[in-house]
Amino acid sequence: MFWRNRIRLLVIIGLVLLITSMAASRPRKMQHLSSGTWGGPHIRIEVGQGSATIEYDCANGTIDGPFTLDSKGRFNWRGTHNREHGGPIRIDEKPNSRAAIYSGFVKGDTMTLTVKLANTNEVLDSFTLRRGSTGRIFKCR
Repeated sequence: MFWRNRIRLLVIIGLVLLITSMAASRPRKMQHLSSGTWGGPHIRIEVGQGSATIEYDCANGTIDGPFTLDSKGRFNWRGTHNREHGGPIRIDEKPNSRAAIYSGFVKGDTMTLTVKLANTNEVLDSFTLRRGSTGRIFKCR
């Protein structure tokens, strides 16, 4: 009788562990950021189907898609960041394109974005953007 109860208990514990592990390992629903404009102070992002372009006051960049968000609205995208400067651009001037990581989260119509250089992990800036806003940019002249 003792062994029989013990076996039942082990079977029940095994089933509970199996069900718990299945629930914890189920894939999380990924969301996609729809095309459109996001803007805020000193930044504007135009999101297309496969890529996005970014304009800052004295820089620009691109983000490579797909634009997926996890179930909590978080993202971590890769792209480029190009610093600009005031004054004329020389004919022989090389572009200042560097690999960048664009991370943050989207909640409703608000995006919080942090830009950092991929090779050095230097955080360039953080922004708050709104869907449908064109932003306010003051280009270097």
